[in-house]
Amino acid sequence: MLRSLDIRDMLLIDRLELEFQPGLNVLTGETGAGKSILLDCLGFVLGWRGRADLVRQGAGQGEVTAVFDLPPGHPARTLLDEAGFPVSDELIIRRVNAGDGRKTGWINDRRASGEVLRTLSELLVELHGQHDDRGLLNPRGHRLLLNAFAGLDPGPARTAWAARREARAALERAEAAL
Repeated sequence: MLRSLDIRDMLLIDRLELEFQPGLNVLTGETGAGKSILLDCLGFVLGWRGRADLVRQGAGQGEVTAVFDLPPGHPARTLLDEAGFPVSDELIIRRVNAGDGRKTGWINDRRASGEVLRTLSELLVELHGQHDDRGLLNPRGHRLLLNAFAGLDPGPARTAWAARREARAALERAEAAL
């Protein structure tokens, strides 16, 4: 669950700290109130493609920090562990966008690539909007939908696939040694 979002020097925002409560949190407002800016900032911290123009005019860099609660058994824990990041009940993601367009991300104070952030974002956030039907075209979600519909736990298959990958790598090393 997203617990807080801290935004500094992004677009029109000088500094904003948002705290979220358990359950449904809704952002509403008139056109131009800044809802899309908040989504842009959330997407940025989660590794979605950011633009250099996200940095507030006159600032050297913009920064967004998101804090998530990770309950036991959350799929993000597995991904973090496989990627070599420390796993705990709290996940802190921070991303900085320099004025020249360079972007740097951290997961629990360790540098993280945009690819890891994007993969992690799929496990942390689910956004819905007027073009939601397009998400059904993403093949990555098909397996998740099928597993959920069938009530299957993907854990054993994931473990078997990792063992197969390790065995193939060992075979390739042995063949190269021959």
